[in-house]
Amino acid sequence: MKFIVLGCAVVALLGACTKREDRIAFDGQYFRTKISKIDGQRDVFTLVVRNASQSISGAREAARYEATVYCVTNYGSSDIVWVAGPDSPDAALRRDGDSLIFQGACPS
Repeated sequence: MKFIVLGCAVVALLGACTKREDRIAFDGQYFRTKISKIDGQRDVFTLVVRNASQSISGAREAARYEATVYCVTNYGSSDIVWVAGPDSPDAALRRDGDSLIFQGACPS
């Protein structure tokens, strides 16, 4: 039984990995992103882009791309209403260390 559980865990971890050749570069850099729904509402999300100091413009585009994929996957539309988005002025960007934090919603 332990081997079955361990095997399932390994398969799940490997399935969640992105192959190196499948990654997309933005402004010549690769960014790790994480998108999370807010307060259980799937249409409202927060998106974190790590290592943003590599390229702020690349980090902005990585955020735009990930949010678009999220909205298309969940709602079939690339429309996004940004609260704090990639087009915000530099001074208005939310930062947490070397990460940029964006917030938006997929109109349903």
